[in-house]
Amino acid sequence: MVIAMPSADGTKQLIVTADDFNLSVGVSRGILEAHAHGIVTETSAMVNLGDPSRAADMLAAAPRLGVGLHLNITRGQPCAPPQAVPDLLGPDGRFLGSPLALPTPLRDESVRREFQTQVETFQHVFGRLPQHLDTHHHVHQHPTVLEVLLDLSASLRLPVRSIDAGMRAAMAARHLMSPAEFLGDAGDEPYWTVTRLLATVPTIQAGVTELMCHPGYFDAAIAYSRYGQQRDVERQALCAPEVAATLREHGVHLVTYAALQ
Repeated sequence: MVIAMPSADGTKQLIVTADDFNLSVGVSRGILEAHAHGIVTETSAMVNLGDPSRAADMLAAAPRLGVGLHLNITRGQPCAPPQAVPDLLGPDGRFLGSPLALPTPLRDESVRREFQTQVETFQHVFGRLPQHLDTHHHVHQHPTVLEVLLDLSASLRLPVRSIDAGMRAAMAARHLMSPAEFLGDAGDEPYWTVTRLLATVPTIQAGVTELMCHPGYFDAAIAYSRYGQQRDVERQALCAPEVAATLREHGVHLVTYAALQ
């Protein structure tokens, strides 16, 4: 059984993954705070933005925080040589900014080269493989990207984020590991507030569920982002004592992606 299904004893396990570690120093600081003083158990780090070595130093102070790789082909510069992934880049040599800007058709060779190089960069910086794989902007909703991601997951024997039933079916067909349910989103308003978290906890079912979140401290480095100041609200909500208390009340156990292995 590779997709995390409801357990025989009814145990509820929740992975709380904070995306975008290394997007900015403020975002990274906020994630660490939401782990130390809140319910965050896992993060996914970018290696093509910011300073990966500084990110590794920051994460060394949080040894119980699971660290995955946030594969990114929509923002920043590539880790692969630009001449190896030219169709993913604009005239400035940077990624094109959003999933909607990806070329049509999308060449799997370019995605494969960039994803593999980001894995290698992660290994070089952190001295180990990531604990799981996911993508920035959920770009693996694109069928070409999904196929590349599943190939990579299979070769590395790593669990991967699934955000809907169709993805979970594709992963199950490949005998890949993934949580059974996914919660989370981002929009114009802060997604995870105390109110929404308290309303969501009672709905969590037996098995392994992933809750994606975006805590952080808003800083000048992400002033361009449509999801900037909302990160402060999420950070505070994830650290609210009543949220942790409600998880305990409903018998929800906080885990990392290691629970799938």
